[in-house]
Amino acid sequence: MPRIALGVEYDGSAFSGWQAQAHARGVQSVVEEALSAVADHAVAVVAAGRTDAGVHAAMQVVHFDSVARRSERGWVLGATTNLPPQVSALWAREVPQAFHARYSAIARRYRYLILNRPARPALAAGRVCWVRACRPARST
Repeated sequence: MPRIALGVEYDGSAFSGWQAQAHARGVQSVVEEALSAVADHAVAVVAAGRTDAGVHAAMQVVHFDSVARRSERGWVLGATTNLPPQVSALWAREVPQAFHARYSAIARRYRYLILNRPARPALAAGRVCWVRACRPARST
């Protein structure tokens, strides 16, 4: 059975994190539903990592196995068509069975954006951590 790696990006504002949950909406659930529609059978994905509620991802790598034969373009366009607007499939590649999104990863990168100013953000709202109490450090 072919194994497919898929690159996914998402705005986590509308989700309770990556992981599928019984009583909350996780990104994993919508990705699995979209891929299942494209494959025409149930698809389970394994992710390189998990994110917390409200956290975004610019490149989450997942893998899944499917007997369905689709082109890489077909997986991407089909998945994205069936995903909510906050989630997009970026690329798909057939990979060896030994590939594992979590254990085959050679690096992970996280970026934390902290806006340190008195005025709340308008353009960056929901994209940065806002710290309003900014005082210069005192030198001794």
